[in-house]
Amino acid sequence: MTKIGLLSDTHASLLPQIADFLKNSDQIWHAGDWGCTEIIEDLQKITPIVKGVYGNIDGPSFSPLLPENLLFHCEEVKVLITHIGGYPGKYQSRIRKLIISEKPNLYIAGHSHILKVIFDKKYQCLHLNPGAAGISGFHKLVTAMRFIIDKDKISKLEIFEMERKSVLNK
Repeated sequence: MTKIGLLSDTHASLLPQIADFLKNSDQIWHAGDWGCTEIIEDLQKITPIVKGVYGNIDGPSFSPLLPENLLFHCEEVKVLITHIGGYPGKYQSRIRKLIISEKPNLYIAGHSHILKVIFDKKYQCLHLNPGAAGISGFHKLVTAMRFIIDKDKISKLEIFEMERKSVLNK
């Protein structure tokens, strides 16, 4: 059993509430737009296993550290993470090709700042977008996810959610 914390679009800020939500994770996955490399270090203080991809706001310092797409297994679940890739019915062509060729069980993307959980019946793949964990952007809610992978099962999905304006007004 592996406890996963999932976030995206931190844009150089890791809120203490998000860090607290992720604190019991075995692994933390980030779907891009970190904003600064210090976020990697901050997440490694929570758990040493931090995986992720770079996003469109991440500068050249990220490309040697993180890939554009990340494909790996967690237990018996094949995972594909990217930053900009779309969602079921609206995949970018490069992601659709990867989903068809690699057949992931779990596809994760960020970028939209909108939390989504959609099962793609066509490709038999769960799509997660954790929304935006940072305070920069147009989103109204700061969000993140956590869930459990046990062998080939994904379960106990939990969502962190708070109003962004409550953080901005402090």
